[in-house]
Amino acid sequence: MRHSPTGPKVLVALGVALLLAGSWWGLTKAPGEVYMGEVQRIMYVHVPTAWNAMLAMTFAFAAAVMFLFTNEWKWDARMEAAIEVGVLLAFLLCCQGAIWAKPTWGVWWDWDPRLTTTAVLLFAFAGILALRRFVDDPVKRGTWSAVATVIAYADVPIVYYSVRWWNSLHQMQSSPATVSSAFHLPLRLNAFGVLFLMTGFIMLRARIASLRLAEEIAPPPADALGELA
Repeated sequence: MRHSPTGPKVLVALGVALLLAGSWWGLTKAPGEVYMGEVQRIMYVHVPTAWNAMLAMTFAFAAAVMFLFTNEWKWDARMEAAIEVGVLLAFLLCCQGAIWAKPTWGVWWDWDPRLTTTAVLLFAFAGILALRRFVDDPVKRGTWSAVATVIAYADVPIVYYSVRWWNSLHQMQSSPATVSSAFHLPLRLNAFGVLFLMTGFIMLRARIASLRLAEEIAPPPADALGELA
C-alpha cells in the first residue's frame, strides 16, 4: 500500500460535505412521510449506513479470498481495514435502528429477524478483530482471520434477505426505486457521502496496517543477528 494519504483525505472531506448536504436537505427540505411522519427522516442516514456496512463486509470478504489465494500482505491489510470500518458501520446501524424502533414499535430492541441477523453480523466481525489482536504471528493471524471472514460473510446475504424470508417487523429494503421521488436527493447524497467516507477510512486504515505489517515481517537488523551469533 504505497498510495499517498492525500487521496483518502479528499474522499473523507468530500464524504463529510455530501453527508452534511444530504442530511440538511433531508431534515429541512424533504417532506415528512405520510404514515411515519418525522420519524422517517432517519432513513437518510440509516439506509446509506446499511448499504455501506454490507459493502464494507463484502470488500473484506473479497480481500480475505485474495489473501488466501495470493498470500500478498496488501490484502491482509485491506481486509483488516474493511472489517474495522464495517464493524463501525454495523454498530451505527444497530444504534440508528434502535432510535427508529422506539417511536415506531414502542421498544428499543426486538428479536426481529433483520435486527437479530444484523447483531450476529456485528459480533461475528468484531470477534475477528479480537482474534487479530490475540494472534502475534502475522501468517497465522492473516490466515485464520481470512478464513473466519469468509465464514462470517455468509450472514451478509441472510441479513439482506431476512425481511423476505421471514415474517419480519422490519419494512422491506428502501431504495430510490421503492421510495417517493421527493426522498431521492437526500438519500443519494448521503449514500455517496457514506460511501466516500467508508472508502477513505478503509484506505487510511489499510495504510496503517501495511506499515505495521512491514515492521512485523521485516528481517532483524544485522547488528541483532551478530549479537545472537
